[in-house]
Parts: sequence; structure tokens; C-alpha cells
Amino acid sequence: MVLVPHSHYQCPLGAIIAGHLGDRLGRKPVLVITLVGMGGATFLMGLLPNYAAIGIAAPIILVLLRILQGLSAGGEWGGAALIAVEHAPVLKRGYFGAYPQVGVPAGMALATVFMLVISTALTPEQFESFGWRIPFLSSIILIALGFWIRSLVEESPVFEEMTEMKKTASAPLGSLFKNHAGLVVLCALIFAGVNAAGYLAIAYFASYGTNVLGMDRPIVLALTLMTAIAWIISTLVSGKVSDVIGRKQTFIIGYILMMVWAIPTWILIDTANVMLFGMAVIILGALLGVTYGPQPALYAEMFPAQVRLSGLSIGYALGSIIGGAFAPMIAAMILEETGNSIYIGVYILVISSISLIGALFVPKGIQGRDLST
Repeated sequence: MVLVPHSHYQCPLGAIIAGHLGDRLGRKPVLVITLVGMGGATFLMGLLPNYAAIGIAAPIILVLLRILQGLSAGGEWGGAALIAVEHAPVLKRGYFGAYPQVGVPAGMALATVFMLVISTALTPEQFESFGWRIPFLSSIILIALGFWIRSLVEESPVFEEMTEMKKTASAPLGSLFKNHAGLVVLCALIFAGVNAAGYLAIAYFASYGTNVLGMDRPIVLALTLMTAIAWIISTLVSGKVSDVIGRKQTFIIGYILMMVWAIPTWILIDTANVMLFGMAVIILGALLGVTYGPQPALYAEMFPAQVRLSGLSIGYALGSIIGGAFAPMIAAMILEETGNSIYIGVYILVISSISLIGALFVPKGIQGRDLST
């Protein structure tokens, strides 16, 4: 968990670089560049010699690779989100935009399956010796698949139209912060709540269940897998729902439900009962999707085309720092200081309420706007 913030620190810088390139050169090049950066760093982690072999260089290289991941992550999401939304029919933007969002819970599910298989097949000594490398090295398969898929994706029609009409901004960042800084901050606030709760689901629940509550690791991992599946389904459904009732309304409903569920989640988790623990985290996973699916479409419709990738990428990256970068560490500190996990629920309640307020300030009349303007 200590290394998590290292990558998040770099997200805004990655978003700035990718946003500038994406608004000047196109959405597709950003997808390819960030895939190589993220995938290459992940694969190299699996090859990294340990401390006994290369000494202090090992943790230094690991931090550098995490920084590269952070730079790539800061730019990757925006490119993928815009490719999906700017290709979508007007009445299906929420649904199309929800598909890139599936990447996070799908990655969580895949990682959990890997851990289930590896923890069953290997002894703790074998896992510590070489087993931990397997998921990182296996990422080369996903890199190749992702590179192939992205090579088939056409450039955004919105960007192509801007290029033909010579409407691309010469200095998108300057224009963004001069005219739309408030929207960037709003995007960050809206994302903070779901990102904080999401990082607890990804990076904290499994360790809490096994290390604090003493539950069997395979059982906790299986429940984590079901949480990811609920998150995936809810993400796609909420994206579709946002096309019907509105992005803003979907976010408001989602955050109200997250606030209601924040404290009961921890009451149920602390029972260490498999059924109640599972109910707590699976319902939370479903609620995460409600405020995750509509995000690309909402953000795309908030910014004009010339600065769109910069705006939504930087807003997303700042939100990930406010919400997710320190969430697992904050949760651990709260538990250590208070000895009561209920206060972790209070933390999620507070940050979700901030995001709810942000959602209430989403400009009216943006849904269905012409994305070429």
C-alpha cells in the first residue's frame, strides 16, 4: 500500500502530457503510447531482481516503474473514454462510455483469479520466491491483445472533423485553465468518492478480511471476485440508465446510496461471517458501478472538443489523488488510531458527500450536446 501513492503522484503529469498530445495529435496515439508505458512497466516488474541480488537498486527501480505506471495511467483513461464516447450515437453515449470503465473491475477480477490459483497451487515459500512474478509476467498477453485491439480502432470522428476544419487548439492547456478550470475541479470532486471506495475494494478489503479478521484467504478472494463481477455488471447497467434518466441524476442516486451503505458495510464486514461479509462487499461493488458507468459520457459532455481530453484527463487524475491515492493508507491509520472500522465507513460517507455536492453542480443542459463543438 505504501507504493500506491507513488503512481498517483504522477497521474496529473501524465494527464497533462497525454491531454496535450490527444488534443493536438489525436486520441488514438495517446492510447498506443500509454499502453506501451503501462504494459511495459508492469511486465518489467515481473523481471525485477530482488534486494539480495542488486541491493538498493531493486526498490529504486520498483518506484521508477510505479512512476511510469502512474504517468501512463494518468493519460490512458481519457483517451479510451473519448474514443468510446466520441464514436457513440448520441442516445448511447453513456452505454458506450461504460465499456472502458469495465477495465478496472475486470482487472480486479483477473488479478483475484490469479491469486486464487497461485495461492492454491503454490506454498507460501514458493509464492514468495517466484510465484508473485507470474501475474506481472502474464501481463504480456494482455499487452499484446490490447495493442492489437487498439491498432484496429479508428481515430475519433470528432477529432478528425476538428483536424479537417483546422479547429485544434494550439495551446489546449492554456485554454483549458483560462476558461474551464472550474469544470476540472468539479470533475475531480465528482470522482473522489467512488475512487476512494473503489481503492478500498481493490487494495484493502482482502487484506483486512485475512489479516485483521482472520478469515480464510481463498474465501475472501472468492468474495472479492464476486465484488468485481457486481461492479462490472452495475457499471454497464448504469451507463445505459444514464442515457435514459440523465448522467447527473444517475450520479446523485449512486452517491446517495453509497452514503447510506458506507457504515453498514463495515458493520457487516466486522462480523467475519462469510455471508454477511460477502453481502457487504458485493453490494458496495454494485454501488461503485452506479457512479462509475456514466463518468466518461458526463465528462466528455462537460468540455468543448478542443480541450476535452486535457480537461477530463486532468480532472480524473486529480480525483484519483484526492480519493484513491491514500484511501487504503487512511483506512489503515483510522483503524490503528481508533480500533473501530466504523470510522472507515464515516470517512467514505464524508468523501461521498463531497462528491454528491459536486454532482449537484454539474451544468444543466449538457447531455446530448454536439461533441464537435
